[in-house]
Amino acid sequence: MSSVSHRRMAREKDLSVVFHALGDQTRRALLRRLAKRPAMITELARPFAMSLPAISRHIRVLESAGLLTRTVEGRTHRCSLNARPLEHAEAWLSCYRGFWEDNLEQLARYVESSEDRA
Repeated sequence: MSSVSHRRMAREKDLSVVFHALGDQTRRALLRRLAKRPAMITELARPFAMSLPAISRHIRVLESAGLLTRTVEGRTHRCSLNARPLEHAEAWLSCYRGFWEDNLEQLARYVESSEDRA
């Protein structure tokens, strides 16, 4: 297998991990919070009706996807958003933008022609 194939497979695996991390509403809420500013895990956990260990598991999933970085100072764990993996996800999604734009354009033409006939 060529090095190009290995890189492509690695990117696809990374993308799968990112989409898995984004597939949970709690993790998406945590990322929205971190987009505002870095926070300690205890701060991140406050709005959720779940245990600190449950939030920590969500943090680990986001961390393994590369979506956040954690710094540890003594017993304090501070998390920050790393949006770089989202750029790769956006690039993958952008491949489908033309499809959706074409479908919306066709829908608009259909609606306009239906109004003309009415």
